[in-house]
Amino acid sequence: MSQVYLHCLSHTPLVGHVDPELPILNEVNTVIREAKARIEQFDPELVILFSPDHYNGFFYDIMPSFCIGMAAHAIGDFGTAAGPLNVPEALAEECAHYVLTKGIDAAVSYNMQVDHGFAQPLESLLDGLDRVPVIPVFINGVATPLPSFQRARLLGEAIGEFAQHLNKRVLILASGGLSHQPPVPELATANAHLADRLKGSGRDLPDDEREARTQRVVSAAIAFTQDQNTLHPLNPEWDKAFMEDLAAGNISKLDAVNNQDLSDIAGKSTHEVKTWVAAFAALSSFGPYQTEGGYYRPIPEWIAGFGSISASPDHTSQSFAL
Repeated sequence: MSQVYLHCLSHTPLVGHVDPELPILNEVNTVIREAKARIEQFDPELVILFSPDHYNGFFYDIMPSFCIGMAAHAIGDFGTAAGPLNVPEALAEECAHYVLTKGIDAAVSYNMQVDHGFAQPLESLLDGLDRVPVIPVFINGVATPLPSFQRARLLGEAIGEFAQHLNKRVLILASGGLSHQPPVPELATANAHLADRLKGSGRDLPDDEREARTQRVVSAAIAFTQDQNTLHPLNPEWDKAFMEDLAAGNISKLDAVNNQDLSDIAGKSTHEVKTWVAAFAALSSFGPYQTEGGYYRPIPEWIAGFGSISASPDHTSQSFAL
């Protein structure tokens, strides 16, 4: 029987580009440092990392709801680490086969391209992309049509069942969310050039376009700190309730949340929280759990409701208070 530990962490490409005031930045860094220390104590032998993408590795030439990587490399956008992830190919193949036998249609990739969503948690919590073997699991969080909360939960449950029998110390990570809506392009409103990029040619952006894209997000963040009506406002009330539901084990409660309603309530990129749902669902397959290290703060500079929480199996569940 495997041992398991979970950590869910918001990501943001704006770290180092548009940062909050130093006391808040120090507070966040302390939260991450404490989570890293707990993970180091657990000493994982395998990481299963749930993350979305932002039209850097997955495009409308073929847009799966879920994809499990047999091999993966990070592009290094927004100054994050670039290079190969340490993916154990045979184990990732076993994971994909198991998920399919459980009725979850997940694509596979032997050349998965990932961005800051995957790179940031590996850098900040594990000191690099290749320090620990990792199975990367993509969950589509921006490109409509989107998977439901229920399908993300069932994916997580299947992967958790797979992980139980590995006889390893398995770290389950989720990257993304919470409420936010940065200037991510949409196919429905894109001009011909941008639509072509969204349909696949954006996989290898020229340097000038990559820099322009970075600056567009930076400019949006600066404007958002001055007026939160320039983008969809953050929704701390929803974020806190979401984290409390996960901590209390109310994962299936989210099955009833409609995708359009979530976009309207908390922003179109909030669908990234389905990585958290999948991660907690994977943990729940090991039995009841308790949480620790819960943290939440809305951070306009990062266009993010920023959250962090850890969890591990226990015989009693523990409520999460902010």
